[in-house]
Amino acid sequence: MSRMTSVLATALAAASLLLGTAPAIADSHPEKVVYHVNDAANATAALRNIGNHLEVNPKAKIVVVTHAQGVDFLMEGARDKNGNPYNVQVETLAAQGVTFDVCEITLRNRKLDRKQFIPESVFVPSGVAELAKLQSRGGYAYIKP
Repeated sequence: MSRMTSVLATALAAASLLLGTAPAIADSHPEKVVYHVNDAANATAALRNIGNHLEVNPKAKIVVVTHAQGVDFLMEGARDKNGNPYNVQVETLAAQGVTFDVCEITLRNRKLDRKQFIPESVFVPSGVAELAKLQSRGGYAYIKP
């Protein structure tokens, strides 16, 4: 075997080994994504995107951070433009591990109360600070539907 053939064979073996272990590496580090919703008009798209995301990657760790008008879809009785209640989709996604964060600064500024929100809501001191923390320290990818 020539030196060139030997080098090529070694390179192919190494590539094959790396490709063979890629799924194991990917599975050991689940995908982490933060979806940013600051307008309830985007909530339907966000929920659909998250459902699609989990369909292809059910192990993904997903956090939805809401603030400003984006918190509205997590309020009791909230419905989309077709009259469908948001809580049904939120409950389904929460059962799959999705977390729904609500900004407490928004609550204070809009004079809203925690009791106005569905049980799946998790309250964080600041929506934008939570986005920054998840991205910079948590390694979360950012998606804005």
